[in-house]
Amino acid sequence: MMSGCKDMVVLNSKGPIGRSEAELIYVSFGLMLIVVLPVFVMTFWFAIRYRDSNKKATYKPNWAHSNKIEFVVWTVPIIIIVILSFLTWKSTKELDPYKPIESNVKPLEVDVISLDWNWLFVYPEDSVATLNELVIESGRPVSFRLTSQTVMTSFFIPQLGSQMYAMAGMRTRLNLMADVPGTYMGRNLEYSGNGYHKMNFKVLAKTPEDFKAWLKTAKTTSDTLTMAQYEEISKPKAGHPVKVYASIVPDLFDKVMAPFMDWMNCHEMKMDGCSHEGACECSDKQMDKCHDKTGCECPDMKKDSPEMGKSCHDMDNKKMEDNK
Repeated sequence: MMSGCKDMVVLNSKGPIGRSEAELIYVSFGLMLIVVLPVFVMTFWFAIRYRDSNKKATYKPNWAHSNKIEFVVWTVPIIIIVILSFLTWKSTKELDPYKPIESNVKPLEVDVISLDWNWLFVYPEDSVATLNELVIESGRPVSFRLTSQTVMTSFFIPQLGSQMYAMAGMRTRLNLMADVPGTYMGRNLEYSGNGYHKMNFKVLAKTPEDFKAWLKTAKTTSDTLTMAQYEEISKPKAGHPVKVYASIVPDLFDKVMAPFMDWMNCHEMKMDGCSHEGACECSDKQMDKCHDKTGCECPDMKKDSPEMGKSCHDMDNKKMEDNK
């Protein structure tokens, strides 16, 4: 039965993270079989041995309890649970997706931006990007930064390892590595709307020489990823063709997150003179202070003012009316 699993991509790993996860699945499955197999065996054995026509079977109508059986049915599952708990704790620390993979080679940095319904892969160190196709170097760790332009999605390359959520306004990380060159499939595991079923992409793991050649070719393509171009591909549409961009907008990943971060920074600030709810209703000059994480400030307002609790925007309007 286990040999039939060799074609399952999750168990046919091509990377150290995926391989460790596959081993954990095998071990957990084997431990649980210690409980499951005896149940199936005894089910058939009891049905055959204690059938009505078998006169050789011992008949004990008053039997109701056995200390030996009680000991076995409680002790064995407890031992299995303890072992599984230890394996879970150990693997949780070892396979932490944020934990860098130990290697003598510097990790390849890739920014992943989830769109509706496409994947954008940015190589910030080389200033190139690809749409709906990820190219990596085999034998070299890959450090992913993930975020989403819109809704939450789940980035997953089954043969390489763990999945990781990409969420708007949040930065998550994932570390993977492909041991050997090859073509692997990646997909979105989180339902995200009409085009969800088409959010698949190819992962091309190339040898170091081939990867360098690909980078060199990528930088000579005619397509460039400007903000206007980014806004175009970020519109809801499934199945954009694979595209390589020779140059990209500087700090694109941070620019995608900026609108969400500005909103959160303002609402998380402890305001002097502005209510917490009104933090993002400050004037443009005051909003700059929000962006600088210094907080919005309403001029000429004391903390014990009866106007406390009103937004900066409301206070600015009141001052304009008074000036009239």
